[in-house]
Amino acid sequence: MAIKIEEILRYPPATIWAIVGEPARVDWVTGVESADFDGEVRRFKMVGAGGLAERINERDSERMYLEYSVIESTPPLQSHVASITLESHDTGTRFIWQTSVQPAEVEPFIAKGMKGSLAQLAEILAKENKG
Repeated sequence: MAIKIEEILRYPPATIWAIVGEPARVDWVTGVESADFDGEVRRFKMVGAGGLAERINERDSERMYLEYSVIESTPPLQSHVASITLESHDTGTRFIWQTSVQPAEVEPFIAKGMKGSLAQLAEILAKENKG
């Protein structure tokens, strides 16, 4: 089973892509204590969750599409692939975030993190786009 979160954000796709489309920028991701990006792999130290490494599988700025997979985690995952797609919408941007993860028991934890990150992204967008 997959997790899918879809939300309309009131900012242009390019404004949102400048944040989520930059793998080195992780201030919008909840629970990050520290992070490092070597151009291919992002390594996170997560508050209360240990280490995590994600490989950026695809980053397409034209389509505003980012796909990544977890390659190391504590505890280990059997599989994890996620994607973020931004689409233009009448009132801003349709933000589509999908994750397929095994074991299924971790889905609620992953979904909570995704929802928290989306809320944190909305706060950052509001701060950076005042006026």
